[in-house]
Amino acid sequence: MDLSIRFRREMDKGLCRDTNPTAAVKMLPTFVRSTPDGTEQGEFLALDLGGSNFRVLLVKVMADGKQAVEMEDQIYAIPEHLMRGCGSELFDHIADCLANFLEKLGIKDKKLPLGFTFSFPCQQTKLDEAVLVYWTKAFKSNGVEGKDVVSLLRKSIKKRGDFDVDILAVINDTVGTMMTCGYDDHHCEIGLIVGTGTNACYMEQMRNLELLDGDEGRMCVNTEWGAFGDDGALEDLRTDIDREIDAGSLNPGKQLFEKMISGLYMGELVRLILVKMTKEQLLFQGKTTAELLTTGSFNTSYIYAIENDKDEEGLASAEKVLRGLGLDPLVEDCISTQRVCQIVSTRAAHLCAATLVAVLRQIRDNKAAEKLRTTIGVDGSVYKSHPEFSRRLHKMVRRLVPDCDVRFLQSQCGSGKGAAMVTAVAYRLAAQHAERQRILDTLRLSREQLLEVKRRMSEEMVRGLSKQAHEQASVKMLPTYVRATPDGTEHGDFLALDLGGSSFRVLLVRVRSGKRHNVDMHHKIYTIPQETMQGTGEEVKHHWVHVFYKPLLSFVQGILLRWTKGFKASGCEGQDVITLLKDAVRRRKEFDLSFVAVVNDTVGTMMTCSYEDPKFSLVEMQNIELVEGDDGCMCVNMEWGAFGDNGELDDFCTQFDRIVDDCSNNPGKQRYEKMISGMYLGEIVRNVLMDFTAKGLLFRGKLSERLKTRCIFETKFLSQIESDRLAMRQIRSILQHLGLTSSTCDDSVLVKEVCSLVSRRAAQLCGAGLAAVVDKIRQNRNLNQLSITVGVDGTLYKTHPHFSSIMQETLQDLAPQCQVTFHKSEDGSGKGAALITAVACRIKSDGQH
Repeated sequence: MDLSIRFRREMDKGLCRDTNPTAAVKMLPTFVRSTPDGTEQGEFLALDLGGSNFRVLLVKVMADGKQAVEMEDQIYAIPEHLMRGCGSELFDHIADCLANFLEKLGIKDKKLPLGFTFSFPCQQTKLDEAVLVYWTKAFKSNGVEGKDVVSLLRKSIKKRGDFDVDILAVINDTVGTMMTCGYDDHHCEIGLIVGTGTNACYMEQMRNLELLDGDEGRMCVNTEWGAFGDDGALEDLRTDIDREIDAGSLNPGKQLFEKMISGLYMGELVRLILVKMTKEQLLFQGKTTAELLTTGSFNTSYIYAIENDKDEEGLASAEKVLRGLGLDPLVEDCISTQRVCQIVSTRAAHLCAATLVAVLRQIRDNKAAEKLRTTIGVDGSVYKSHPEFSRRLHKMVRRLVPDCDVRFLQSQCGSGKGAAMVTAVAYRLAAQHAERQRILDTLRLSREQLLEVKRRMSEEMVRGLSKQAHEQASVKMLPTYVRATPDGTEHGDFLALDLGGSSFRVLLVRVRSGKRHNVDMHHKIYTIPQETMQGTGEEVKHHWVHVFYKPLLSFVQGILLRWTKGFKASGCEGQDVITLLKDAVRRRKEFDLSFVAVVNDTVGTMMTCSYEDPKFSLVEMQNIELVEGDDGCMCVNMEWGAFGDNGELDDFCTQFDRIVDDCSNNPGKQRYEKMISGMYLGEIVRNVLMDFTAKGLLFRGKLSERLKTRCIFETKFLSQIESDRLAMRQIRSILQHLGLTSSTCDDSVLVKEVCSLVSRRAAQLCGAGLAAVVDKIRQNRNLNQLSITVGVDGTLYKTHPHFSSIMQETLQDLAPQCQVTFHKSEDGSGKGAALITAVACRIKSDGQH
């Protein structure tokens, strides 16, 4: 466990931008962003280079419900003089072998996508670019370290000139193993190699990968754990034998952890131990032979035979190996040799388990999971051929992390298939990305489109103010008969009722004038039952009524044009809501009230904010043709939610807007509001997610029953999902709440993108509408520049992390001649109603109209 903790610290160093340059464990980004999901298909070439032989493969991947892979391959040798000679000649040889393979299959004239497994430490800057950091495994070709191996291969292919391929990806064997196994088991997110060398990779959260920009989604990280200990972190665990192995290697001081584990060194470790024991008179009567003293004479494969699970066969193998080394062993010598083999291989398995446990804990912590369920794809000759290695590894891993449900899946086709799978995934992701962007582009608005929205809104405002065009206008520009804003001299106690949703407030508002004018409030919130909201008007009359969308015939009369926001109570539309309320009060016979004003919530917000900031503007009476008189100003309630009801927004509406509108309580009405307001944004997102899922672009094409439920995706989820502080795992927990229990990190990234686009469009549309309003005020006053304050209220504006800033940026861009200050209302429209009443009383006492 101590070793596991040490390795976890080394992982952290490698992931951190500041400490990575000096870290031994480099934690290299691979730019592999996703594992297979079973929908990949097509023909792909693969090259697999990691030892003295390399493979060329043609891999046919089939979906069609079968999820099958067909492969043809050929193995080519790499002469030793090329492994240690000129790098350009090495890549020319690879190109020659690739040409031979294509010619044999008769596909030399096809330009197929190719994945390149290059199993050496590389620094990647993108999926198809890998700079060799240093050679390992007996390779020493000059002129390659510090160069992009893909460019070198392309150059050699171009030099031949008789075929071409599209190199899409370069990976190492560990990533290839993870991808190969990931095709068969979608839980696979770790790749492990224990063969000639050793290494591991895993899917890391981008937020932890400081070497790259961006914090959304996941990327496969190549740990290059063979170099663990190169900075001295393993000195207390290394033996004199380990140091002797290192001193005699091609790369002294490098890959120290690998030299304690991998098949390239395991046999030599055993040989050196046998030599040491012999010299100390513990074996072979103290007699060595030239063969025993020869470096590399004890092959790692001998260990596999000696550790045969049938002791008699193992001891017989030991005797045969020892005699092959010119020794005359006793039975005790064979037993001791077998024991040395067991100790060396068990240490290797346990060292490997300790570092693997660190990776498992990292993934578990990333997911904040109490119990991690994952699969490790494994390849390599030691793991596959040693009779006991895998069992010892599995046992120690499960002992060290009992809170992880780990499955080990042995790769059957090698990392070459993995290279093809990476290429297939890259092809699949590219096609899916193009289709998703095609759909999402319908939700993106250009500056030209926003300017057109502004222009059309301006036209509808003019039509709404005109007596002649008012009836046909979608933006009604309703007079509110509010003729003044507070001036600080208002004084008195006032009651206010605030109704605009499923609950309403009753307020006692005390307004104090003077130098330190202020407002004290006491209020109580009452809930309106759903059956009352959609029942009879008589039931509504028994509830306090105040804030609705309605035109005003006078300051104390308001005819309800139509219900919105889920209200459907009968017998109210077309009626004066003040009369309805007065009747309800009279029937109670308990108290009496003097009704002074009725306004909607927008006007209330303006009055609340104008009490603290006087830079608010009303519309000049000369522009309001619906009301007699040209003197003074009046507040106009635009009712801009209906903008688009006459088709003004048809070319901006998407299929998702139309679905939301068709399924609403008022189809064809409040079209602008349905593209902007919090009541509908979650429903737009839900429909986009359903469409993506039906097309197989999200949640692996599996739609949850809960997601089919209307309004299940609440708009508050957008605010939560788009929070800069919210990690991907928390987004995933929201999706699981919606029944999407198998959603992946990639799904979370896409859901966040959809939410961001829908809310951004809403903010931009709102900004464009507001730009039309402030520019209208500027033009009415014949000003070159306008300085004005806008009072704002509403949960979307207040709680969404980006809505307000995007709206303000859009407004500034579309109305550059207007300097707009936004004043957030803290007390809601109820206080505004009281202030209107206070202003009315002040005007009345002053003898004004």
